[in-house]
Amino acid sequence: SIQKLHARDEDLVTLCENKILKILANKDALFNADGNPQLVATANVLGQAIPFVGEYGISKNPESFVSEAYRAYFSDQTRGVVLRLSKDGLTPISDHGMRDWFRDNLKLTNSIIGSYDDKQKEYNITLKEAKKTLSFREDVRGWVSFKSFIPENGISCSNNYYTFKGGRAWVHHDEHTFNTFYDKVQDSHVTLILNENPGLVKSFKTLNYEGTQS
Repeated sequence: SIQKLHARDEDLVTLCENKILKILANKDALFNADGNPQLVATANVLGQAIPFVGEYGISKNPESFVSEAYRAYFSDQTRGVVLRLSKDGLTPISDHGMRDWFRDNLKLTNSIIGSYDDKQKEYNITLKEAKKTLSFREDVRGWVSFKSFIPENGISCSNNYYTFKGGRAWVHHDEHTFNTFYDKVQDSHVTLILNENPGLVKSFKTLNYEGTQS
């Protein structure tokens, strides 16, 4: 079944339970009207349905879909993956270090909320029953953080990121309030996983440090 329709410039992205298609749209079509030999042109025609490469769908969670510029993000609960649809087609972004985690946790939740934070350039996905919110960033091609808020929905508008809780809208990234979500103060922490062998050279892609050479 079709779960979500998303219109782009020249096609209509159709997200089904087990398949992702693009249907050509806004194209001119020529046909004869009532046997008249004269041709009539119209743009109100849907064209060929072309499947994207990959056996993926959106399951029954259209609420996980988010569109940002030419990219779109959504989850496939049945297959335990989170996907990105871009110019290069479908990519399972859950494979970036979180394959096992999503495979185990997506099946435990019924509501999967997706939102995009324009300010931080992050795709936030919330697993309601698991009470987890995670963020994916394109610049590091990875999942950068678990978040301390569990929203009912979220949206970006005018370079501000808003989430909804209890029917109220809350703005994020306030410069005067830290670690407070929905009037509740949360504790944040960083967990570092390092190799303790001092003789092993370590390379960090997303971590900067200051200190002596040793």
